[in-house]
Amino acid sequence: MSISRWDPFGDFVSVSLRDAVSSLLEESVVRPRGGSGGGGGTVGGLPVDLRETPEAFVVTASVPGLAAADVDISILGDTLRIRGERQAEEEERADGGRWILRERRVGAFERALALPMSVKADQAEADFADGVLTIILPKADESRPRSIPVRGAARPPAPAAAVEVVPTDAEGQGDG
Repeated sequence: MSISRWDPFGDFVSVSLRDAVSSLLEESVVRPRGGSGGGGGTVGGLPVDLRETPEAFVVTASVPGLAAADVDISILGDTLRIRGERQAEEEERADGGRWILRERRVGAFERALALPMSVKADQAEADFADGVLTIILPKADESRPRSIPVRGAARPPAPAAAVEVVPTDAEGQGDG
């Protein structure tokens, strides 16, 4: 029979760590962030794509199940804010059915996005088609890169190379 040392915290730490990692993976992979399936009015995030072109920033967000009127877009300084709300379907259905599983998020969502440069807010455009919101934000003129031509006076001609002139005479040619 062998004697082994019992560590009272060994099982506690490994089980807690395993539970914590499991919980983290479940929340980040299985359920959407920002609320559980019921979505009782909590403000959740909105994933977006931000792309830069030479003239503008293009923001794309998927907001399925909403109408264009359900989305509010505002720009303040260099911050873009997108807000909206998904309405919950009525709890009691006319056919007497009941929900078994509800994973689609409902409720308010909001996303504030700091842009890398200032934009022309008065010229921004938004398009909503097939559940995809596309916002085009033209860059402000002062934010666009510019080429600056370098001016200079015409270059003066290069000075002639200095050549040492040695007088030659008949007596100095042969030292010998």
